[in-house]
Amino acid sequence: MRLLIMGPPGAGKGTQAAAVAAHFGVPAISTGDIFRANVGQGTPLGIEAKRYMDAGEYVPDEVTNNMVRSRIAESDAGQGFLLDGYPRTLAQVTELDAMIEETGHKLDAVLVLTVDQEALLGRLLKRAEIEGRPDDTEDVIRRRLEVYAEETEPLISVYDGRGLVVAVDGMGEIADVQQRIFDALDTVAQS
Repeated sequence: MRLLIMGPPGAGKGTQAAAVAAHFGVPAISTGDIFRANVGQGTPLGIEAKRYMDAGEYVPDEVTNNMVRSRIAESDAGQGFLLDGYPRTLAQVTELDAMIEETGHKLDAVLVLTVDQEALLGRLLKRAEIEGRPDDTEDVIRRRLEVYAEETEPLISVYDGRGLVVAVDGMGEIADVQQRIFDALDTVAQS
């Protein structure tokens, strides 16, 4: 399976991505995790990415595209992958299409988690407190939600037009959301 998981920050993508990837036996590839690892290690990519992340902005496409192209070319992604946090812009959709086309494959589904706006803010503030994420201040969180609405949410229409969107309610207990996801994606996998 070649999947994307989409939804606003705080929708539970990271929480659900690992379980979905394990369910289908593919790696979960999170651009946010890769960026945070590079920031923590002080790599050139990390230093560049941190400037944008601290402001609640997206890391430029060129940096992100190269990172994703490299990652999905690794051997463990040969049978499929689940991308979390990419694509985030229309230009990245075009780039991802080219990356996947080069391998002779196609996307199987785009999982979209839907969550109430106020619940998102509460989740993100709680996560910031628990994980000590300096990039998750209330102002930065609100800006990230605005950027998502402006730049990434429109991608859902693009993928919906291709018949790839599988929308799942992301509200409720983690296990309940996970079961809804498995039910929806198992149907896609069987078709």
